[in-house]
Amino acid sequence: MTSIATQLLGWVDDRFPLSKLWREHLSEYYAPKNFNFWYFFGSLALLVLVIQLLTGIFLTMNYKPDAQLAFGSVEYIMRDVNWGWLIRYMHSTGASAFFVVVYMHMFRGLLYGSYKKPRELVWIFGMLIFLCLMAEAFFGYLLPWGQMSYWGAQVIISLFGAVPFVGPELALWIRGDYVVADATLNRFFAFHVIAVPLVLVGLIAAHIIALHEVGSNNPDGVEIKKLKDPNTHIPLDGIPFHPYYTVKDIVGVVVFLMLFVAVVFFTPEMGGLFLEHPNFEAANPLKTPPHIAPVWYFTPYYAILRAVPSIAGSAFPGVVAMGVSVMAFFFLPWLDRNPVKSIRYRGLCYKVALGLFVVAFLVLGYLGMQAPSPLRTLTAQICTIIYFAFFALMPIYTKMEKNKPVPERVTH
Repeated sequence: MTSIATQLLGWVDDRFPLSKLWREHLSEYYAPKNFNFWYFFGSLALLVLVIQLLTGIFLTMNYKPDAQLAFGSVEYIMRDVNWGWLIRYMHSTGASAFFVVVYMHMFRGLLYGSYKKPRELVWIFGMLIFLCLMAEAFFGYLLPWGQMSYWGAQVIISLFGAVPFVGPELALWIRGDYVVADATLNRFFAFHVIAVPLVLVGLIAAHIIALHEVGSNNPDGVEIKKLKDPNTHIPLDGIPFHPYYTVKDIVGVVVFLMLFVAVVFFTPEMGGLFLEHPNFEAANPLKTPPHIAPVWYFTPYYAILRAVPSIAGSAFPGVVAMGVSVMAFFFLPWLDRNPVKSIRYRGLCYKVALGLFVVAFLVLGYLGMQAPSPLRTLTAQICTIIYFAFFALMPIYTKMEKNKPVPERVTH
């Protein structure tokens, strides 16, 4: 049997670089030996992607992208399809879990300077993945055809109408009709099921290839490729990704799945955060919900949109601010002027700035879920200023801060 397996592997290797890929990306890919808790979230994001793809395939087997049948098909999946309720709750919980692990993954990048040279392209690919995730979530949000799905999509699409000159035509093109209707549902379904996932998988492959080309960052921000064994040319502070980190990641996967299953079985709605209560009512164009808000992972940007005052009745300044709040992350490799990567050895300025940024982001996320009031609007405006100041002032405070000595090799 061993001989047959070896011959089969040799036959495959002559036609496809299977063993080469295994060596370059797993068994002979040397990662820093001091990865910590924050390095679980990349592999967890890949796990959630697989969960979403598999559950999505099963959901499409019974879902009908038709304005008259969509809501009823979701109810049919929940009530009559064998294990349909489980697949639907796994998919809805997976959507929120995806953003949880991605936000944590991005925060890790901010902590340890994973966007700095030579990983600028890795960071850019990662941010493109984030944009694709936002698009995927937005398109999928309409598909249940519930009240919040319908009116949330109506509000978000109408924002494109605020763009000068081309706004009304742009909003009409996105909807495919003068209101959110059957044409909108069909095209959102096509984007959610086919177009965006194809781009997403391609970007993830590019992200991993770019990462393995330059090597992984670590909590010390030390480049392990600089110090290699003179005989084997293996990094002195590196260990093979397999089996060391594949086994370690299994621990993170087990803990994550325990939390994931607990949410799916005991609180899939998460108090209205993951599945809003109005979404259990069929979409009604004649009945507007008392308070329209997007899903929790969009609420920080929605709060920024509402915090910026309109000009002459136009929400265009808020739309621009919301777009810039996302796109600003792309420029981090060039905004940060400090040569030190890890927050362990950076000065107080960056630590305070990052702390204020995280607090502002969380507060904006909360305010985006609440109905507007004068006090909440004022708080959102203050947090929006802090949010943008983090990026706008970064070239100044990162250049003037005093750093600690960076070690030559990684620490434990």
